[in-house]
Amino acid sequence: MKVETRIMEQDAAPAVGNADLLGRGFEGLQPFLTRSRELRQALVKIGKLGDKATNRTARRLHHQLKHAEPSITMIGQVKAGKTSLVNAMVGFPDLLPADVNPWTSVVTSLHLNPHVTPEDNRASFRFFDGEEWGRLLDRGGRIGELASRAGAEDELEKVRAQVIEMREKSRARLGDKFELLLGQQHDYGYFDSELIERYVCLGDDFEDDYETSQAQGRFADITKSAEIFMHRPEMPMPLCIRDTPGVNDTFMIREQITIRAIRESRLCVVVLAAHQALSSVDMALIRLIANVKSREVIIAVNRCDELSDPATQIPEIRDSIRKTLTDHDGPKDAEIIFCSAHFATAALTGQADAIDDETLNNMVDWAMADGRITAPDALTDAELLWDASGLPAIFAAISERIVEGNGQELLDKVAKSAMNLANGLNAAHQVVSRRDTDRALPPLAPGQIEGELDRIERDAISAMDEAFDAAVADFQKRLERSHRGFLERATGSLLQHLEEHGDEEVWQYDPGGLRILLRTAYQVFGRSAQAATQKVLVKTAEDYASVYFRLLEVSEDEFGIEAPSAPRIPSPVLLGQTIALDLKGTWWSRWWHKRRGYRSFATDFADMIKAETDPIVASLSGPHVDSIREASVRTLREFISEQRGMLSRVAAEAAAGNADQADAILSTSGAAEKRAQLQQAMATLTRLAA
Repeated sequence: MKVETRIMEQDAAPAVGNADLLGRGFEGLQPFLTRSRELRQALVKIGKLGDKATNRTARRLHHQLKHAEPSITMIGQVKAGKTSLVNAMVGFPDLLPADVNPWTSVVTSLHLNPHVTPEDNRASFRFFDGEEWGRLLDRGGRIGELASRAGAEDELEKVRAQVIEMREKSRARLGDKFELLLGQQHDYGYFDSELIERYVCLGDDFEDDYETSQAQGRFADITKSAEIFMHRPEMPMPLCIRDTPGVNDTFMIREQITIRAIRESRLCVVVLAAHQALSSVDMALIRLIANVKSREVIIAVNRCDELSDPATQIPEIRDSIRKTLTDHDGPKDAEIIFCSAHFATAALTGQADAIDDETLNNMVDWAMADGRITAPDALTDAELLWDASGLPAIFAAISERIVEGNGQELLDKVAKSAMNLANGLNAAHQVVSRRDTDRALPPLAPGQIEGELDRIERDAISAMDEAFDAAVADFQKRLERSHRGFLERATGSLLQHLEEHGDEEVWQYDPGGLRILLRTAYQVFGRSAQAATQKVLVKTAEDYASVYFRLLEVSEDEFGIEAPSAPRIPSPVLLGQTIALDLKGTWWSRWWHKRRGYRSFATDFADMIKAETDPIVASLSGPHVDSIREASVRTLREFISEQRGMLSRVAAEAAAGNADQADAILSTSGAAEKRAQLQQAMATLTRLAA
């Protein structure tokens, strides 16, 4: 699909008054930032010591580190104040519309970057393409699929009517050019709340002139994603905060979009409201996070300023949330942080008088008891509100997970690549030294080396394919066994219910068992795939080291090839997708009461649930497996490309028999000094890669 764009310019968005508060809470990132800085300095040295190709590789690795952008996905209850919390987290109160019409399904990604200038602020909005829009209109989204499978004609007709209403409103808003907009992208050299509302928040008014319209929500019903890029010098490193549309839309399109957003992030912040905590009503939300590791989930309980007695109520709310998560197989060990977007907004805007004295005293007293405030008299009004708001605690929790999670993984990956780059340079130097002192070394034939490199690549790719074929075959057997067993048990439970209660009492069955079985099968596959990938990577590293040893005669005591780490296995968030058994709507009761006869119940039920769960099983064994396999093969191919390039350059220079040419890989002057610099860089890399 070709994406068309429109680019418009305007002045950069203004910063809020007390934006410096955003830095409070990110102190925990310092270990990562220090190691990142040391690693980048080592890469600069290596780049200067090598040839142009080595320098390009070092600069690429340097760029990866400097512009690393961990992402945090925000999901939440209705009316929990999620978007207000997001606005406070990025330092722009009222930037994103807090009251979004249920039609909208936009994921808004806010890219915060301290390394750019205010003039680099920009926004990009992508529309659904024709196929995606047509899928909604033809089937009414997920809820239309459910109703259709259940034979709930009345409910299906309601869905169709709503789809027609949405289509007509879209045409009325966008005019004759409606179809032409699908698949396009609009880019702007600025952003502000009015611009964002035009694409994210639906309003009831619109203008007739497409070209000049500034109406709220004009494009919101066909907008798929929004990307906002902003200068945030207060942030210690780039971050992406992704605001999702939630899971409460009419057609369950939001659910599908939110599932993808969670899968693409390493960290998920679940926003709840203090006055409604978390209950069985929020099962759709619990299902979404049930398949994410507890350490990768932060629960932010917002609107605590509305509690009359925080010191007493907050412990009760925390216990209630823990119990609900435990009872429903959720991430019961997830960190729970109590917060107030209202306090944070007042702090950022300098409007301390917006908080009444009683509320302020209650929140500060609780914050002091909780340990987040220790010396209130030493704080300014804005700092007091900010620390009491809980945002520094949220930032601290995010920082911890970056340092121990994807931040550390990035450091390991880059350090290993840099070490291999340095080892190649060191090997080149050893060849030069030997040719200066011992002209009897055997010549290196480029043809032999290329053939050996081809063999290593061929064997590595073949080994990876064989390992994944075996792991996938085992996974598919486990999935099939789990799926079939669930259908048999559920159908058996249905027949038992009919025998004991007849067909007047509506039967219900918890599909949680299926999710647990499928998750277990996925986890077994993930561990198997990861172990197999690591084994292939280690063997490939040993094969490349052997080439250096045999052809360049480097010292085994001073040389080695670092195998990259196998990619992380993403959580199976798809398992949280709503299926027919999760719904307690009227159409399920109608489906039930239309059946007569045990055989009809059993047959129709098995057919419906199989049709509902088949796509989940197919997605796990298809796209999920494919993405893991692609990531593993990509890691292997990047490693192969890196080693082939380095070995080919070193061997070609050495085989030429020209000390000056070989020495060029380490530069042509100051060899002793440069060897010392290389050893220093290697010592740094060894420490960082440990």
